[in-house]
Amino acid sequence: MFHRDDTIVAIATPPGRGGIGVVRLSGPDASGIAMSLTVGAAALEPRRAAFARVRGAAGVLDHAVVTFFPAPGSYTGDDTVEISIHGSQVLLRSIVQASMDAGARLAEPGEFTFRAFLNGRIDLVQAEAVRDLVDAVTPLQARAAFDQLDGTLTKRIGLVDAALLDLAARLEASLDFPEEGYHFVSRASAASELREVAEQIRVLLQDATRGRLIRDGVQVTILGRPNSGKSTLFNRLVGADRAIVTAIPGTTRDLVTERVEIEGLAVTLIDTAGLREDAADAIELEGIARSRGAQQVADLVLVVLDGSEPLTHADRQLLDATAGRARVVLENKSDLPPAGIDPAVTALRISAQAGEGLEDVRRAIVGALTAEDTHPRDVPAVTNVRHAALLARALEALQRASDAVDADTPEEFVALDVSEARAALEEITGVRTPDDVLRVIFEKFCIGK
Repeated sequence: MFHRDDTIVAIATPPGRGGIGVVRLSGPDASGIAMSLTVGAAALEPRRAAFARVRGAAGVLDHAVVTFFPAPGSYTGDDTVEISIHGSQVLLRSIVQASMDAGARLAEPGEFTFRAFLNGRIDLVQAEAVRDLVDAVTPLQARAAFDQLDGTLTKRIGLVDAALLDLAARLEASLDFPEEGYHFVSRASAASELREVAEQIRVLLQDATRGRLIRDGVQVTILGRPNSGKSTLFNRLVGADRAIVTAIPGTTRDLVTERVEIEGLAVTLIDTAGLREDAADAIELEGIARSRGAQQVADLVLVVLDGSEPLTHADRQLLDATAGRARVVLENKSDLPPAGIDPAVTALRISAQAGEGLEDVRRAIVGALTAEDTHPRDVPAVTNVRHAALLARALEALQRASDAVDADTPEEFVALDVSEARAALEEITGVRTPDDVLRVIFEKFCIGK
C-alpha cells in the first residue's frame, strides 16, 4: 500500500494564508535532509526547537524553527522533523520541493498516520479518530473524535476481546486433551460467559445510530406546499436570508442548502420547491422532482402545513408519503387565525414569520433523530459505521456460539464461533485488518496527516 522505509515529506498545515506553516519530514533520512536545507543551525537535538534560515533551490527562503522528534517517540514512530515558517504556500511548497530534491518522497494522503499505525503508536480506531478530529465541525463531533483518539473504545473492545481470548483458550485446551476427558470450562460456565460478553457488545451498539448521526451529520429536508412558509422557516433556522421569500407561489425553484448546528448535531438543512399538482412550468417541475429526491435521502423531513388554511389534497399526499419515517409536522402561521387542521395530525404550532416556536422545532428535530432516553450531548462510544458493522458481526458469532452451547454442539464448533467474534473485534482496532480496508481508510485523509 505505502512504502515503509523511505523518507516522506508534506505540508502539514491547511492550505491558504496563515501566520505559521509547517512542513513535516518523516523517515530514516529526515534529520539529514532537514539539516541540508538549513543555514546557521547547529546539530538538531531531540525535542528541542532550533532557529535557522531555511533555503530552497533559489537560495534562502525564510527564517524557520526546526524541531526534531527521534524514533520511536515521534508521531509516526520514525525520525520526524517539523520545519515551521511563515505560512506562505509558495514558501511551503518550495521547502517541500527542496526536500524532494534532497531525497524525500511526497507523502500520500494519510501516510504519516499510517506509519504511526504500523509502528504501534496508535491503533486503527485512533487513526480514524485523527481524521474525524480534523473534520469535526461541531464541538460534539470534536469531543466524540477525541474520546476515540484517547482510547475510550479501544479499551472497551480490549476488555471484551480479553474475555473471549480466555474463554477460547479454555475451549481449545479441552479439545487438546479429549482422551483424558478434561473439560477446562463447563457448558454452563461457557453459556454464562458468552451471554455476559454479548451484553457488553449490545451496550456498545445501542447508541451506534446516534453516534453515526453525531459523526457524519444529518440531512433535514423541509417539504410543503408553495407559500406554506418553508423558506421563511429555513431562513430562521439558518439565521440568515439564504432563501428568497415572496408572496408568489413557486418562488423557490431549486434546492437551497445550508449547514447549521442544532443541539450539537451537524445538520445539512435543505429548502425545497413547493409541492403542487398543477405546476406547468418546466423549471418548477424540475424543482419539484428535486424536492422529492431530497425527501428520499433525508434523515428527517420537516413537513410544513399552512395552519391558516384547511388541509388540501396535496397536504394529505405529503403526510401519507412521509408516514412511517423520521419526520416533524409543523402547523405554520400560528400568528394568523387558524383554519383547524385535522385533529388526527400531530403537529407543532409555530410562526416562522414571527419567529415563534423555533426552539420547539430544534428540540423536535433532535428528539426525532435520537433516543428519547439519551441526550445528544452525551457522546456514545461507537460513532463509526465500520465499527458498528464489525461489532454486529461479533455479536452474531457469539449468538451462534451460545446457541451451539445450548444445543450441546461439540466444543470445536463453539470455539470457531468465538474465534470469528474475536476476528471481528480485532479488525476494528487493526490487529488483523485486510489491506484493502486499510487502503480505503487512509486514502480519505488529507496529505500531511
